[in-house]
Amino acid sequence: MTLPALAAPAVEGLISVPSADTVANTAGELERLVKARGLNVFTVVDHAAGAVSVGMSLRPAMLIIFGNPKGGTPLMQCAPSMGLDLPLKMLVREDENGRVWIEYNDPAWVAARHHAGACPSVEGVGH
Repeated sequence: MTLPALAAPAVEGLISVPSADTVANTAGELERLVKARGLNVFTVVDHAAGAVSVGMSLRPAMLIIFGNPKGGTPLMQCAPSMGLDLPLKMLVREDENGRVWIEYNDPAWVAARHHAGACPSVEGVGH
């Protein structure tokens, strides 16, 4: 799966990319790609299942939480508040029109948010 060109963010710092597949299939493929890059999938949160568990409904939405301490730790050593945004997350959700979206925080926005511009780059982590 290759991500298409990025859509313009509707929310500051948020990147939204359309998917032509279902939420479940898209999330499964993202998990596979994350693992193939040597990163850990820490958990997958099925928000719709959570809603059902309390008698409510929600359109399909799955949050994939992933990362690698080898990459995240140096960033948090340099900018400790990065711990608010690490590990990394991607939301796969269906909108009110049935369209599926992959959404995640723009890495440049996250770095600016935490004043991490002077932090050393961690190249090749997870490869």
